[in-house]
Amino acid sequence: MKKLYLDIETTGLSKQRHDVTVVGAYDREKVYQLVKGRNLCEENLCELIENADCIVTYNGKRFDVPFLKEKYDIELNGNHKDLMYLGWKVGLKGGLKKIEKEIGVGRDSGVCGGSEAVRLWKKYQRKGCKESLRKLLMYNREDVVNLVKVERTIEKKLNDTRG
Repeated sequence: MKKLYLDIETTGLSKQRHDVTVVGAYDREKVYQLVKGRNLCEENLCELIENADCIVTYNGKRFDVPFLKEKYDIELNGNHKDLMYLGWKVGLKGGLKKIEKEIGVGRDSGVCGGSEAVRLWKKYQRKGCKESLRKLLMYNREDVVNLVKVERTIEKKLNDTRG
């Protein structure tokens, strides 16, 4: 089964008022990043997700998927695995960064969270600051790559409780 770990960055929390700025995906071999104004479009999104048997997200059912449907009319027709809900079953509650910290997964980007990601995008848009975009893409890359480690931890804990 081909899994695709997916995470989006946006300009805010409202799918009606805000935009998707970056879509990141990781297939355990390569990180793909689609950036607004460069290569982020419905055609590229469809191409990215069409070969995946399973899309893995963190809070994707409430955030990423509704945003992609609203902005690009993209449906995740395959299997969607939202790690947030599985984490709840094993006592891991909170945002992705909190869970990562709890299970010992580190980050190098220095970006603290979604609100800082929004600021980085705005700085890139207003001033053309390539360093801001580089940091935002690094942050998004960490999100998708770290989903593999979060999934592995959750699955181990689920197996431990079953057997």
